[in-house]
Amino acid sequence: MRVFLTGATGFIGSAIIPELINAGHQVLGLARSEEGARSLNAAGAQVHRGHLEDLESLRSGAAMSDGVIHCAFIHDFSKFKENCEIDTHAVEALGSALAGSDRPLVVTSATGMARTPGRPSTEEDAPNSAIPRAPSEEAAASAAARGVRASVMRLPQVHDPVKQGLITYLIAIAREKGVSAYIGDGLNRWPAVHVLDCARFYKLALEKGTAGARYHAVAEEGVPLREIAEAIGRGLKVPVVSKSPEEADEYFGWLGLFVGSDIPASSTLTQKRLGWRPTGPGLISDLDQMRYFEA
Repeated sequence: MRVFLTGATGFIGSAIIPELINAGHQVLGLARSEEGARSLNAAGAQVHRGHLEDLESLRSGAAMSDGVIHCAFIHDFSKFKENCEIDTHAVEALGSALAGSDRPLVVTSATGMARTPGRPSTEEDAPNSAIPRAPSEEAAASAAARGVRASVMRLPQVHDPVKQGLITYLIAIAREKGVSAYIGDGLNRWPAVHVLDCARFYKLALEKGTAGARYHAVAEEGVPLREIAEAIGRGLKVPVVSKSPEEADEYFGWLGLFVGSDIPASSTLTQKRLGWRPTGPGLISDLDQMRYFEA
């Protein structure tokens, strides 16, 4: 299968490329720069020049492929709503190029899209329409209705000993402020998955996913924020403190929107449907293996 991969030069995309190639697929990676194109060539992928706001480049990349994995996102959370709109238009463009073909389209979302008080969210939970990223899931569902084998991959915090999703920003704040913090009692939970388990999951979703399905790439249902803050404190050798909700904005900045959220998520249905079994290290283990003082 020739697979068009957006976000191909990113943290997750870079792990997906060898997973697909080792399974016998060809990869056509989206690159916006010469540097990105060189890294794709070095990884054994073909290059398709363009970017998320160049919808024609997305349509042409999808049209010449047997399937699409869309994992690109502009990670400037100070413009989160605007970047969610860009993502929705990208999904619509990819879906339009695949309409009526039954070719697979795997769209990336987040487990926090379905917050369910009192229990971990599941794949059956619809996205919260109040969250700006919900229209991307709706665009995937629309593509499925038009004959695309479109499915949604909801990601938790994706990690290895170098990067950990939003936790990477927590580390930067703790380094700057000289303390590692959580909010209140810190018992609110974030789900997590190792990046290699995540990459293997994308391959399975591409090959076996069904139209209209939602999948959860979750290895750990919920790691308490206090434990995350304590691991960061150990790594940076700084105190670990609790912040009140009133203090959160000053300490966390834009990240305060997420830090106090309790968003555990289950992957029981996904593991049953796709036969996926995560085997990688846990989040705290990777945080403890980080080299905090290396550039």
